Amino acid sequence: MNPPINASIADRLRTAARRRLPLSAETLALILGLWFAAACNAPFWHTALTGRSLAEPRTLAYAAALFVLLTALHFALLAILAALVPRRAVRPLFAALAVVTAFAAYYMQAYALYLDAEMIRNVLHTDLREAGELFSWAMLPPLLAWLLPPLALVRQSELRRRPPLRAAGIRLASVAAALLVGALAALSAFQDLSALLREKKEARYLITPANYLYAAARNAVAGSGAPAGPRLPVGADAALAAGWETHKKPALLIVVVGETARAANWGLSGYARQTTPQLAALDVINFERVTACGTSTEVSVPCMLSPYGRHAYDERRIRGSESLPHVLSRGGFRVAWLDNQSGCKGTCDGLETWRPDAAATPDECRDGECFDGALVAGARRLTEGRPENTVLFLHLIGNHGPTYGKRYPAGFRRFAPTCDSADLGRCSPQAIVNTYDNALLYTDHVLAQAIALLKERQATHDTALVYVSDHGESLGENGLFLHGMPYAIAPAVQKEVPMVMWLSAGYGASFALDADCLRRRAAEPATHDHLFHTVLGLLDLRTAARDRDYDLSDACKPPLRQAAMQAAPPAPPAHAAAPTGALGEHHG
Repeated sequence: MNPPINASIADRLRTAARRRLPLSAETLALILGLWFAAACNAPFWHTALTGRSLAEPRTLAYAAALFVLLTALHFALLAILAALVPRRAVRPLFAALAVVTAFAAYYMQAYALYLDAEMIRNVLHTDLREAGELFSWAMLPPLLAWLLPPLALVRQSELRRRPPLRAAGIRLASVAAALLVGALAALSAFQDLSALLREKKEARYLITPANYLYAAARNAVAGSGAPAGPRLPVGADAALAAGWETHKKPALLIVVVGETARAANWGLSGYARQTTPQLAALDVINFERVTACGTSTEVSVPCMLSPYGRHAYDERRIRGSESLPHVLSRGGFRVAWLDNQSGCKGTCDGLETWRPDAAATPDECRDGECFDGALVAGARRLTEGRPENTVLFLHLIGNHGPTYGKRYPAGFRRFAPTCDSADLGRCSPQAIVNTYDNALLYTDHVLAQAIALLKERQATHDTALVYVSDHGESLGENGLFLHGMPYAIAPAVQKEVPMVMWLSAGYGASFALDADCLRRRAAEPATHDHLFHTVLGLLDLRTAARDRDYDLSDACKPPLRQAAMQAAPPAPPAHAAAPTGALGEHHG
C-alpha cells in the first residue's frame, strides 16, 4: 500500500530541512564578511561617501575598493577567530558574532554611536537595569533584518572536515590572501582613503564588527581597569590645617556627582528655559563654563575624583590610585558614598556605601527603581545625630538616557509633549528636549532639597554643597544622541557640564571664604580637574596632593588664612562608629 501523498511530501520537506549546505569555514567566513560589509556598515558608508557623487566613476571605484577592503578585513578576522576555537564551536561563534553585530549596527545607526574601546568598556560595565532601558519592541524589525540572513546561513551550513595540518595550511593561506587583497584595494584608492582617515579619523570606529572586536581586545589586554593589588596611596599626609583650631562646629559637605546634565540646558547658565527655578531662588554660586574630563561615567567619575585629572590623564594611574574620598577619610572625615546609579567606579572602595531601598523609601521609588530624592532621604538618616566632620557623596541617576522620562516623578512633567520611549528616533526633536528638560527640573529640585537639609543641619554643623555633572549629552544635534563619543571628536554638549556651589553663612565664616570672590571665579572657565583640589581647599585639608593652582577657592581666602593652612595641623578627630539601621543597603 502506497503511503499518502501528503505524508511523502512532509517526509521530503523534513529531509530537505535536515540537509545541510557543505561549506568550509573559510567560505562561511567570506559570506559573512560580505554580509557585514554590505548590510551592517551604513554609518561607515554614510561617513565615507558624504559629499561624493555616485554618478562619478572615481566614486564608484573608491566605494568598490572600500567594499573589498571591508570584506577582506572581516574575512581575516573571522578566519583567525575560527582558528582559535574547536571545529564544532565555529558555527556557534559565527552565530554569536552575527547577533552582536546586529545589535551594534542597530545602536550605531539609531544613536550615532562610535564603538571605540571606551564605549565598549561602558557597555561591559552597564548594569542590567540600565541595559534593559535600551530595549524596545520597535527595534525588533531592523534587528531581525540584520540578524535572520546570517543566522539562517549558519544554521543551514555544515563545515567540511579536513585533516588538521591541511586545515591550518588552508586557513593561513586564505588569511594571507585576504590581507593581500585588502592591501591592494587600499592602494588602489590610497589618495581618497588617506583623505578619509586624515579628515574623518572617527570613521574607523564605524567599521562593524571590526570596531567592537578591536575595542574588546584592547580592553582585554588592558584589563578591567581595576588595580591588581592595593591602590597606590594619595595624600598620605592628609590632616586638618591649623585653622581648624578655631572652628566651633564640625563640617558637613555634600558633593553631588550628577549624571548626563549638560550646561547647554542649564537654566542658571543662560538656557532659554528656566530648568533650575529652585536653585535660582537660592544663594548658589553657578560655574558657567565647566569642561568634563570625559564623555562617559566610566571615565569622568574616576578622573574628576583624582588629583591628576585631564591635564595629566593616565587611566592606569588614576584607576590604580586612591581617590578624593580616600584622602578625606585619611584626613579625619567620615566619608560615605550614596549611590543611585552604577556604582562609584572604584573611587569609594573600602569606604562606607549606601544604596536606596525601595521598601524603605516608597514615596521616592516605583517598580523597584528610585528617584534621586531617595538619596536626600538617605543623607538625612546618615547625618542624624552625628556631630562629626562628614563628607557625603551623592551619585545621581540624573538625566541618564535614553529613557529620560523615567528620571522624574509625574509632577515634574512641565514641558510637553514628552518622549516616553527608549527609541529616540520615534520621537520628535522637541519631545526629546522636553523630556530631558523635565529631568533637569527634577535634578534642580533634588539639589534644592539637599540644600534644605544642610540648612536644617546648621545648628550642629557648618554646611556646604558642591554639584557637578559627570558629562553632557547629545539630543539629536547633527544626528547624534546620548554620550560617550571619543573625546577628541565629541561635540561640546557632551563635554560642557553644569557646576554649582552653595555655602552656609557659618561655613563661609568658619573657613574664611569670600563668596563674592568665588562668584567672580565662577565666571571664568573651570574643569573637572579642579574638583579634587577645590574640595580639599574648601575643607582646609592640608596635603601635598593638593595643587593650589587647581583649587578654585584658594584665591578667595585671606592671606593669613592661607598661611594657617600651611602650618602644622592639630591631631585629627577619631572616627565615630558607622551608623546602624540606615535607610537602605548600608556597608561600612
